[in-house]
Amino acid sequence: MDRVAVLSDVHANVPALRAVLAEPDVAAAGLIVFNGDLTWGVDPDGTVAIVQALGRRAVCVRGNSERYVRQITIGASAPATPRQEWVPAHHGTGSLAFVGSFPFSIVVDVPGLGPVRFCHGSPRSDNEAVTPGTPALRFAEMTAGIEEDVLVTGHTHLQFDRFVGTRRSINPGSVGLPYHRDEPGVAHWALLGPDVQLRTTRYDVRESVAASVASGDPGHARIAELLLTPPTPEEIIAEAEELVLVD
Repeated sequence: MDRVAVLSDVHANVPALRAVLAEPDVAAAGLIVFNGDLTWGVDPDGTVAIVQALGRRAVCVRGNSERYVRQITIGASAPATPRQEWVPAHHGTGSLAFVGSFPFSIVVDVPGLGPVRFCHGSPRSDNEAVTPGTPALRFAEMTAGIEEDVLVTGHTHLQFDRFVGTRRSINPGSVGLPYHRDEPGVAHWALLGPDVQLRTTRYDVRESVAASVASGDPGHARIAELLLTPPTPEEIIAEAEELVLVD
């Protein structure tokens, strides 16, 4: 693959997803990796339909939310909030089967970067937070079992590209709910090959807020808040590094 587009943490934000997929570099990419938390949001079935229409160009990695959907649906876990009950219930049968098929991680050979490992949280847990402030010691411990020098994670909704020792730690940021300082209505993603480009795409965030309200999502007020006044990267880094495992 000469170019790999990485889209993470879409959270069923269809207007943001459509805007990113319309980017010429995404449309031309040989592979699109969705790096977890694809459907946990207001329109799971609509999101799945868009991704499935990409055919073999799309590869999806399991996030902690895909795990929650399956566990709650089969009764292995009880929903702790009204939203945890609502979101899995709005996955149709086909969508449930689709998100249940995602692997924990994948490795793709990207020209210029070599073998790149993609996982949602960390190589050892789908809810471990990796941030620009992750200490070198914890990073070394979490990557001890992998061979690849380039690691792409998601989960924290923070866009960054840093070296930790001999390894490169990349997060494309979130398509659907990025944590940033920009004006509202921006989706974050990345383009890999031959190097790393951290990218942003503008979209009409008002459409996403309206869709959240109209859907009946019990969490629509919180979603609107995150879309319109997201927490700062510093706030997220401090919280994530204190908790490490973040649901």
